[in-house]
Amino acid sequence: MLRRLLLLPLAFVTVSFADEKPFKMLTDELLAQLPESQRAEWNACLTKSRTAAADEHRVLAEECQKAGMTAPSPAPGNRKEFEFDSDTPAEWFASAENQKLAETVISYQTPTGGWSKAVDYTQGPRRPGTHWTAQKGDAWHYCGTFDNRTTTEQIKFLAGVFTATKREDVKAALTKGLDYVFAAQYPNGGWPQNYPIEAGYHEAITLNDDAMVHVLELLLAVTKGEKLFAFADESLKQRAQAAFDKGMANIAAMQVKIDGVPTVWCAQHHPLTLEPVKARAKEPPSLSGGESANLVKFLMRGGPTTPEVVAMIESAMKWFEAHKLTGLRKIKTPEGKTDYIDDPSSTEVIWARFYDLKTGRPIFAGADDGIVYPTFHEMAAKNKVAYDFFSTRPKELIEKESARWRKRLEKAK
Repeated sequence: MLRRLLLLPLAFVTVSFADEKPFKMLTDELLAQLPESQRAEWNACLTKSRTAAADEHRVLAEECQKAGMTAPSPAPGNRKEFEFDSDTPAEWFASAENQKLAETVISYQTPTGGWSKAVDYTQGPRRPGTHWTAQKGDAWHYCGTFDNRTTTEQIKFLAGVFTATKREDVKAALTKGLDYVFAAQYPNGGWPQNYPIEAGYHEAITLNDDAMVHVLELLLAVTKGEKLFAFADESLKQRAQAAFDKGMANIAAMQVKIDGVPTVWCAQHHPLTLEPVKARAKEPPSLSGGESANLVKFLMRGGPTTPEVVAMIESAMKWFEAHKLTGLRKIKTPEGKTDYIDDPSSTEVIWARFYDLKTGRPIFAGADDGIVYPTFHEMAAKNKVAYDFFSTRPKELIEKESARWRKRLEKAK
């Protein structure tokens, strides 16, 4: 157990990523080091991605030309992500309102088959010459993505509408969306954050915000023909199962080992080496106390009950137990900022979002300066904090999910 660790005086070397140039993971140098058969797979994967990106640029350029536009218009933005309750009744999808919504969702499907995030579908269908993304700056940023439940949620929604209405246009878009999921999967079983593949940390196999978990959940629902996917035929189920199995193998391969002992996962892993990698300045290579917890929850509920998966879960649970933080209390400073103070009487149990890969101690990287600090207090004093640097997710695993999982294992015997 790590008690009051955030306030201990530590000898700590600060590292800054803030001034680094944009990096690339899928480099020619690393690809050249792969065995020939793997290199051929990866080159085919990257060629397919580049072709898809070129097609998207061409389609939008042609639309703008026909519309007499010199540049595309951005999609309308919405801070609220597209999401609906997984227990939504079938009749909800059949309503005239949701069939109209489906038409708008379909209109914003990228030529490759995915969706961008934070698009305001209440503004009606996409018009020719309008981008598929509302992102500022680089208009192609997050053009197709799994970030923030995107693409997986749109596919589930269309599956519900098709199951309720049997509309062929909805089926076509749904099929295209599933093909997108299959196409975006890396040869080793992981998924990038964005597809077509976008350079930088978006190339990483992404567990951040549960992106890969949402893909695996979707595939599992297809393989079982659950509710929204009752229409799935044997061919689609087998295809989804194959992708799911590769994804599970990738999850197993990415579990970080320290001194030979399996621990948990990073929020993002290198697509080729599978090593933990950084993302934004505030997201250094580390062990994740948050994303790892949601991944383990998924494994407990939906993962195969094989010895390999059981071992993954057991190792992660030992790590969570050993790295919980007690004796801390969350407060508001006189300036209205959040801080955590030493309070031995506090009964709260929390986990840091990031832990150092060598020491296992909590670390806190600044969003502004990119420096990795040993305490939240030091980081918050020099950076704006609009991010959850602590998590209670592992507590649910220990107190609730673990017992449910044990019962599942018993039934599986």
